[in-house]
Amino acid sequence: MTTTTPHPTAPGTPAPTPRAVLAGIPAYVPKPPAPPAEGPAHRLFLNENPYPPLPSVRETIARAAAEAHHYPTIHPERLTHALARRLDVPPAHLVTGPGSVGIYQQIGQAVLEPGDEVVYAWPSFEAYPIVTRMAGAVPVEVPLADGVHDLDAMAAAVGPRTRAVLLCEPNNPTGTAVGAAALERFLDRVPGDVLVVLDEAYFEFYRSPDAPDGVALHHDRPNLVTLRTFSKAYGLAGMRVGYAVAQAPIAEALRKCAVPCGVGRVAEEAALTALEVEAELLERVERVVAERERTRAGLLGLGWEVLPSETNFLWLPAGSDAERVAGEWERRGLLVRAFPGDGLRVTVGSPEANDLLLTAAKETVPPAR
Repeated sequence: MTTTTPHPTAPGTPAPTPRAVLAGIPAYVPKPPAPPAEGPAHRLFLNENPYPPLPSVRETIARAAAEAHHYPTIHPERLTHALARRLDVPPAHLVTGPGSVGIYQQIGQAVLEPGDEVVYAWPSFEAYPIVTRMAGAVPVEVPLADGVHDLDAMAAAVGPRTRAVLLCEPNNPTGTAVGAAALERFLDRVPGDVLVVLDEAYFEFYRSPDAPDGVALHHDRPNLVTLRTFSKAYGLAGMRVGYAVAQAPIAEALRKCAVPCGVGRVAEEAALTALEVEAELLERVERVVAERERTRAGLLGLGWEVLPSETNFLWLPAGSDAERVAGEWERRGLLVRAFPGDGLRVTVGSPEANDLLLTAAKETVPPAR
């Protein structure tokens, strides 16, 4: 029998290297907070729903898991048609992906060319600079104004090289919103050949009477893509199911860039059942909204600055104290997200977790205003 001895790489032999652009791209999510040495940890750093899937959804997941040895369909056709009926849009206007992050990658592949400019607010969703730079495009970051999208400045930033505008409504990480009237005025100012991606990941938590509806808006705007997800309100973050609504030419291009079988069989079945029990799920959303308002009022009463939120999290503009406060709260079992130099993003958790947060806030020195 002949054996082959591996040939060692000779010194100085060139090796494959990643694309140079990757060196300047930040990790999507920094290292998560460390769990406390003792006691339970409350995960308040990823904007997760504090409630587990409903029993009916868990039963569906268990049944679907028995067929996990089979491939799913290339695209989740049953879910696509269920969403089309739910949203009253043609199936050809729907695109699915492994969370809205997956669809952002499809957008980057389908629309962006090297040298294109992409306008977005900052700080906003952390995927924006990653998707932009991965495509070789140029980020144009427009600072928030008092924690809110500065739509006039964003419109002014749109130039001849602008290919896309990314707009998170409500915004992550600040939880703030611009409202339908201001949004539509902004959309009117964006040229028709510039794609506008409206991220409505927190759509179900939005309570303002001026809340926009990107799905309704897309019918008259061929350059608008609206993103939504099953991760937040539907409590299926671990299943990774997101979707986009756009007019047929854009939707078709995005589907061409989708990873085949990107939404797995178990995830599709879970999402289908979640749609069937949507009314019960949205009752849980109401509880989260009530806890959001209770917790914000409590923090304000303790002297903390907290921006108004239309999401399932709160933003505390802690500035240079963000990491100090996050560290103190982590030792108490409250894992929150610090944005160094900017603030703290705190997910609305269970009533128990929110009570612990208020106690910690009472016993922590607030940042100087």
